[in-house]
Amino acid sequence: MSRAVLQVFEQYQKARVTFVQTVADLSTRPQNVEALQNADVMSLLRPLLLDNVPSIQQSAALALGRLANYNDDLAEAVVGNGILPQLVYSLSEKNRFYKKAAAFVLRAVAKHSPQLAQAVVDSGALDALVGCLEEFDPSVKEAAAWALGYIARHNGELAQTVVDAGAVPLLVLCVQEPELTLKRISACALSDISKHSPELAQAVVDAGAVAYLAPLIQSVDGKLKRHVCACLAQIAKHSVELAEVVVEAEIFPKILTCLKDVDTQVRKNSATCIREIAKHTPELARLIVNAGGVTAIVDYVNETRGNARLPGIMTLGYISAFSETLAMGVIVAKGVAPLMDALVREPEDHIKAASAWSLGQIGRHSPDHAKALAVHNVIGRLLSVYQNEDSSDDLKTKAKRALKSVIQKCIHLEALEPLLSDAKRNILKYIVHQFAKVLPKNMDARKAFVTSGGLKKIQEIQAEPGSKLREYIDQINVCYPEEIVRYYSPNYAQGLLDKLENYQP
Repeated sequence: MSRAVLQVFEQYQKARVTFVQTVADLSTRPQNVEALQNADVMSLLRPLLLDNVPSIQQSAALALGRLANYNDDLAEAVVGNGILPQLVYSLSEKNRFYKKAAAFVLRAVAKHSPQLAQAVVDSGALDALVGCLEEFDPSVKEAAAWALGYIARHNGELAQTVVDAGAVPLLVLCVQEPELTLKRISACALSDISKHSPELAQAVVDAGAVAYLAPLIQSVDGKLKRHVCACLAQIAKHSVELAEVVVEAEIFPKILTCLKDVDTQVRKNSATCIREIAKHTPELARLIVNAGGVTAIVDYVNETRGNARLPGIMTLGYISAFSETLAMGVIVAKGVAPLMDALVREPEDHIKAASAWSLGQIGRHSPDHAKALAVHNVIGRLLSVYQNEDSSDDLKTKAKRALKSVIQKCIHLEALEPLLSDAKRNILKYIVHQFAKVLPKNMDARKAFVTSGGLKKIQEIQAEPGSKLREYIDQINVCYPEEIVRYYSPNYAQGLLDKLENYQP
């Protein structure tokens, strides 16, 4: 009789194992998710989390994690069914396999939105997850670090709760572990914490993270380098002091080699890190230049396309903005041509706008800087971008500012002259002003201006009396004999014909 009773329990256990393993398997395929949801699978899996058979508990948690991972509706169903407190309780009690599965469910729920991540925090998960970072098993640490990173990435408040739970020093310890996957996930989690505010980045710095992250930019593992460069960028972006901490970890010139990495994301993240350092002070920009950074960034902008180009383009602009010496360094490193190429060829307006801004920062310092842009026909290209009706408002604004700042320094009149025919009034006045400044002092320029047809173009401009444009035209006309000015006036030929008609021999 006892054998018959035992058999019933064995069959029941086998049925539970078969059910939970099949559901876990079915939930790996997207086409099954809706059917599982309609069958109210959540309420069936929930009691199995507390099953007396460990393998059933683990499979139930795995199935829940896979389902919650698909979309926020399923993740909300996990929260709504009161499953999170059970998982949190089990995290501190069960074996390492279950801890991995439970952390996976928490991560799958937290990833979708700040509200769902907050639900995970409210369930008391943080202390349990931080406790898992002290486990012996690296895979448990990975699962916990991953979940903590997904909670922290949404906003500063959630990241602060992760910091307050004491996660940062343990994540820094995880970065020092030999397992590559654990290093990657921990670096990613530290990046997700650092990105929100200077205070959170400072918490990561205070835990000694930079000293352990910086050497890893020479790792042979591409994914690890991605996360390390991203984390250093997220720290450096907030303030001069934090950028200096990153620089003092001796990342230059080592990080420049990442700009040539085979992994495109490593290249982009390292360029972003350099940009976040360059933007702060002339001293930091000069440090990058002295390390050979300008040539490396120019090569990077030449070799990349699309959004990956953006950090390189902006780095050249930031460096050039600080001083004429640094801007001349960009010119000497042949930085104008790739910026010009991005302005002309990139389809996205925000990339064109960044290129226009950077070119403006290079050309605004002196006549020599402006001439370096003029010989590449940058001014003409900026004008066509500005006057293109399809350009976005931001692109037009950036192009106009760049035009204005470069034209006001440009005394290379040959480059400005073709624009007399093309430019709209609000730009034309700056161009004519340059001629009004240069022609009175330069005899050769005055001659060339007549022979090239420039003076004729000036006379054809219809300027309002009393306007700045009229004033500049008058200043140019004063440089020439009255009869030459009359000769090139649009109505001169008609005046001669009128005289001919009225002439009586």
